[in-house]
Amino acid sequence: MDTLINLFLGPLQETFFQKSLIGGSMVAIVSGVVGCLVVLRRMSFLGDALSHALIAGVAGGYLFMKLLFGIEAHAPSMLIGSLLAAVLTVVLIGFVSRVSRIKEDTAIGIMYTGVFAAGVVVVSIFRNYIHIDLMHFIMGDVLGVADADLWASAITSAAVLSIIILFFRYFQITSFDPVMAVSIGLPVVFIDYVLTTCVSLVVVSAVSMVGVILVVGLLITPAATAYLLSDRLDRMMMLSALFGVTSVVGGLYLCIWLDSAGGGAIMLFCTLQFLVVLLVAPRYGMLARWLQRRRMVPQQDMEDILAALYRQGQLSESDLDRHVEIQSKRRRSLKNLALQGLLALNDGTIALTEKGRTEAKRIIRSHRLWETYLEHVGIPEVEIHERAEHLEHMHDTSTIEYLDDLLGHPEQDPHGTEIPEDVICNHGDRPVPLSYYHRGRSGVVAKVLTAAKDLSLKDGEQITMCERIDGGSTWVVEKKDGSRIRLDHRQADAVLVKCI
Repeated sequence: MDTLINLFLGPLQETFFQKSLIGGSMVAIVSGVVGCLVVLRRMSFLGDALSHALIAGVAGGYLFMKLLFGIEAHAPSMLIGSLLAAVLTVVLIGFVSRVSRIKEDTAIGIMYTGVFAAGVVVVSIFRNYIHIDLMHFIMGDVLGVADADLWASAITSAAVLSIIILFFRYFQITSFDPVMAVSIGLPVVFIDYVLTTCVSLVVVSAVSMVGVILVVGLLITPAATAYLLSDRLDRMMMLSALFGVTSVVGGLYLCIWLDSAGGGAIMLFCTLQFLVVLLVAPRYGMLARWLQRRRMVPQQDMEDILAALYRQGQLSESDLDRHVEIQSKRRRSLKNLALQGLLALNDGTIALTEKGRTEAKRIIRSHRLWETYLEHVGIPEVEIHERAEHLEHMHDTSTIEYLDDLLGHPEQDPHGTEIPEDVICNHGDRPVPLSYYHRGRSGVVAKVLTAAKDLSLKDGEQITMCERIDGGSTWVVEKKDGSRIRLDHRQADAVLVKCI
């Protein structure tokens, strides 16, 4: 027991561990909060770009202080140089994406590698003046945090968090609905630049302490972990900050116990944390999705049940098996349909409710229209029904209306069976083109459009649909006085009728 306590309390007594814990936690909190906006706006690549481009700023700040004042290393100067390099990178990315056909992600890839390469060249040319360990810059040394790094990180973190808190609503609305933000007069471009500056400050203040790889990881991974657990931005930011701190604490202990690199251990712990949440998250985790899929009843199976009941009337559960090919989830399908009010279950007998009959009619209508279309395009008769069985589940309103209009609003399928009317024909308060109505349907003319103005039909006049002629291409309506009018497809579409 004492050994176990010493494993946790021992490192806390070391000054270097305390500084690493404080510095890493500050970086993790501000990175987690800003990272949520980065993840939501899909700016992850930008954080990576800025962190790599900073080498040019670090080299410039180092060289400036060395040549002018003879100082080997000066944290504030390198911080300012890094910030200037970050701002320059962002400006160049925006300039290239605005003045050319190059997309922003491509511009990011071009500019950040260019600025990074410029920093490497400067370091190599002035290697007698600049003593920067590039490996240290990339990997960081979280166990060797200096007091100057802690102060720089504290000031930057306080400034960035203050900006996020003060302008939280603006960041929120521009992240979720930039179009609405523009419509209500928010300066979206300015807010984007403010956020980019915040990202730059976070990256700049953290790179010297934790390195390029770790700062990108802390900016993205905790925010992505929180995104799996919350749909609210404020909660997501708090969870992200928490995951960032636990990554730092867990990673630092891991690196002490395993005697490994600090930055790598923190990022490893952070990634493992993400993978655990990805597995067990209650709504968006892999386990939750697997359970949801197991409980899910295929929509196609439920629609097949409705169609079978529409054709056969009421059935028993045993009879249903002869008409619908579903096995393992039959009872679950029936239960779901009953909960939706589409079926009535009485002592083993299954029947459609009125709502269920309407839904089944839509499916049957879709099936028979697809059969008609398949015949129209020359599919062999023996294949029509089987193919339509699959296509009938594509019954969204726009698709079926297009198909119906393309075929001239047929009343019968290739087998001579009636195609049900569109359900909108049963809504008397909504005018429907006359072409939708079948024989025997009565209605009142609501409006006559230009294409049918030459016909002797007036608004408010009662009509009754007669049998079509000329192979279904000519509609015939009978007026109340017994006279009949013929309409072609275009004219039938131009007469809007209310059902009575």
